Amino acid sequence: MARIAVIGAGMASLAAAARLAVGGHRVVVLERTGGYGGAVGRLAREGFAFDTGPGLLTLPAVYRDLFVKTGKAALEDVVGLAEVDPAARHVFADGTEVTLPNASRSGTVAALDAACGPGSGERWADLLVRGRETWEVMRRPMLEEALPADPRVFARDPYPALRRGFGPGRGRPSLARVAAAELRDPRLVALLESHLLAQGVDPREGPASAAVLPYLEATFGVWYVRGGVRALADAVYERCRERRVEFRFDAPVAGLLVAGGRAAGVRLADGSEVPADIVVAGAPLPALAAAGGADGTPWPFTGPRGESGRFSVHLALRGSRPQGCAHRTVVHAADRKGALDWLFARRPAPLPPRGGVTVTVLRPDDPATRPDGGHEAVTLTAPVPAHGTAGAPRAVDWNAPGAADGFADLVVAAAEAAVPGLRERELWREVRTPADVERETGAAGGAVPGPSLAGAGGTLLRAANRAPLPGLYAVGGWAHPGGGLPHAGMSAAITADLVAGGPGGSR
Repeated sequence: MARIAVIGAGMASLAAAARLAVGGHRVVVLERTGGYGGAVGRLAREGFAFDTGPGLLTLPAVYRDLFVKTGKAALEDVVGLAEVDPAARHVFADGTEVTLPNASRSGTVAALDAACGPGSGERWADLLVRGRETWEVMRRPMLEEALPADPRVFARDPYPALRRGFGPGRGRPSLARVAAAELRDPRLVALLESHLLAQGVDPREGPASAAVLPYLEATFGVWYVRGGVRALADAVYERCRERRVEFRFDAPVAGLLVAGGRAAGVRLADGSEVPADIVVAGAPLPALAAAGGADGTPWPFTGPRGESGRFSVHLALRGSRPQGCAHRTVVHAADRKGALDWLFARRPAPLPPRGGVTVTVLRPDDPATRPDGGHEAVTLTAPVPAHGTAGAPRAVDWNAPGAADGFADLVVAAAEAAVPGLRERELWREVRTPADVERETGAAGGAVPGPSLAGAGGTLLRAANRAPLPGLYAVGGWAHPGGGLPHAGMSAAITADLVAGGPGGSR
């Protein structure tokens, strides 16, 4: 039985702690703040409640597996899961609207044909078939196994159509290039690109393999956790407590202890030490920067590398939620080029050009989120540059006077395409910028890690879960296989298997 110190109490750390405790280890979780869940937070005020992190769940099988492997109660025994149907409504720049059903190929084909013209649905369905083929190539080696010793095997994009017209000599293929060639209709292009844009990745640079993202939603569905996704964090935390995981809050880690050429515990900011046989890091702390191998092998567990952040506006509204409205609506930017140029600029302006923002509107039909049936809780989100001082690369100073309020007004104005009369219904709003995310989670710039994807020269891969320094491991969005709730659970499963002496796998 080993002593294991887990740094951080984010979702990946919690999932790893539960799995390791089941293996008979003594596990202590060291968290810099006073709570758990990391980016999966909750805002409660005057009877309204909002998720401050992800608002929906994909691939719930990852967490079903976690609960099966760590105790008697299944996932659905401790949280309520509901399929979101329709999966999403999209409002395009030209005013076209389409509502897509959850996990229904025929329904999606019919909806796109009706909105965008005959043949549109089949072109979209054909692209998702290629997304399925890409998923079958990527799934096991990229999401269910540890990163190989030579990850360059994932530098090449496995999207099937790249063998037919986007091969060597034509530049690095991108999702945008493939979308334009295969979908042709700018509305379908925007629909595909929105899945990668939501991850803070430029579709003009991101790989075509990102077609797996809409494929996963269309195949495995989109799910809502009743009471909000924070309820999932509560459930995983309680599972850790059941497995006798020890938690120490307000315990920031300042350094790594090394003895005999391997990790030997951590040093806390107050100077105390926590001896351990194994250290699992859920955050890329500066203290780990030198945790390479004895031969000088680096460990690129370095955190943000130009990632975007997420801007949220939580709205308390008077008036009830209309019957049958979509849980999720994506309002696409009127100025696509201007929106992308601003978001991914080397030196972005404080605000995007007019019409240069894509907004996701979440309207859960959940009594737990509102004081009564005469009110509604709505969350608006948009990808934005990370937080940094004025003039910093790929960053905006979100603490500058007027920056947050000015962008919030743009977001609310855009969202009125999805919620008519939104501003007249507003009681109050809470605005959260990347600066708030940085302060609350410790993520540099408030950046949000996206999932690992094959292609793009390997630039979207993360650090291996096992460090060159023996006894040190990593989980979470900055480690393999990247960010997102499902990936957090996969990362934990891979690492727990590595600690147990296995090859590293979430099977």
